Amino acid sequence: MVRMLFGIGNSLRGDDGAGNYIADRFRAPGWIVLDCGTIPENFSGVVRREHPELVVLVDAADMGIAPGEFRMIRHNDIEAVTFGTHALPLTILIEFLSHDAGRVLFIGIQPARTELGQQLSDAVRQGADRLIRILENEGPDTIEVFRGEE
Repeated sequence: MVRMLFGIGNSLRGDDGAGNYIADRFRAPGWIVLDCGTIPENFSGVVRREHPELVVLVDAADMGIAPGEFRMIRHNDIEAVTFGTHALPLTILIEFLSHDAGRVLFIGIQPARTELGQQLSDAVRQGADRLIRILENEGPDTIEVFRGEE
């Protein structure tokens, strides 16, 4: 049973690097972890080769909630969320990856700051560490689902 985690983001832009931070620290048996930077579609070949049962994408996402909080964002709700820069819209990436993976899930973590040259904020670092613990111990299905701006 292969599972994959894609950490997405730009670590030079403060909290936009939350996905990179998580990919750097997440270690769990049975998981392939990739730090995808800002171009996660470049890693789709690994999904085609491995045919994982689950792919979890993690990225900073402005959902209008407290910094460091995170939510599972359903495919049809992604358009309601603001992201940093990506070459390919995440809805298209998820659709593409779904051809070779059992399930593709997206988890957004609310940033506090995404200006160039900033470091990860304390709130996002704490939230990212909490998300890592949940993914390692409980799995993604226990994460609260985004229901529009809260």
